Amino acid sequence: MPGIDECLLDVMRLPGARGAAVVDWTSGLALGTIGDSPNGDHEATAAETAEVARMAAEQPAFAAGSPEPSAAASDPEAPQGAGAPPPVEDVIVTTRAGYHILRFVETDFDSSVFLHLWLDRAEGNLALARIRLGEMAERLVLA
Repeated sequence: MPGIDECLLDVMRLPGARGAAVVDWTSGLALGTIGDSPNGDHEATAAETAEVARMAAEQPAFAAGSPEPSAAASDPEAPQGAGAPPPVEDVIVTTRAGYHILRFVETDFDSSVFLHLWLDRAEGNLALARIRLGEMAERLVLA
């Protein structure tokens, strides 16, 4: 099972990968980065993408129809607790030059981590990248 560094190296092997990061979406901190950053600053990019991830993960509209992992998750006032995955699997943002895929990572402790992949639009394959990022997120071990 790969850790953050090994996971990021695997992500960068995807065709068209420009940069990647593992980010804590509650704090906006990058836990690991590799490659380029869309704005030249990995920490700023982590904070910006964390805002997008947080907005998607905390919206009740996206939770509608999602399977409930536990009875506590059915309470809309309950905070996302230990091991409760966000109702969103991933967020995809397309730009004229590329794609940004934010893939949520389910963990045993708080599930507040996501993988961010910045993919070149001309060289990358969005479908393949999404599938592979999901596989990598399942194998990622956070210590």
